[in-house]
Amino acid sequence: MIRTIGNILWFLLGGLVMGLAWWCIGLLAFITIIGIPWGRSCLVIGQFTMWPFGREAIGRDVLRQREDVGTGLLGLLGNVIWFVFAGFWLAVAHIMMALALFLTIIGIPFGLQHLKLAGIALAPVGKTIVSSDVANVTRAR
Repeated sequence: MIRTIGNILWFLLGGLVMGLAWWCIGLLAFITIIGIPWGRSCLVIGQFTMWPFGREAIGRDVLRQREDVGTGLLGLLGNVIWFVFAGFWLAVAHIMMALALFLTIIGIPFGLQHLKLAGIALAPVGKTIVSSDVANVTRAR
């Protein structure tokens, strides 16, 4: 119940705007054709940005306990390309939303969530979105 209330408040207090920003960047990536992998990730992270409570972004290598294409050297290269073309700007937008929310006492938890999303915006390649329960079990291993 608390997650639902948090997600609704989040959606109204910036989640929708930032989720749409992720989706717009994703659509631009799809247009370039070579950016399709980033575009698909933008759509997934955009949905996560709209409804973040009860889910977390974790590394795929942590989840699967082995590296794959996106978590190795190619993933690093993908994150560098992403940072240059879109990641920096999405991170700045999340930080600006966080600062605006920090001005209110009620908005502080939401501002912290924006800072987490800013970190994801900087380097999303190699990450996956899972429920908080799965993330906790994975960390316990």
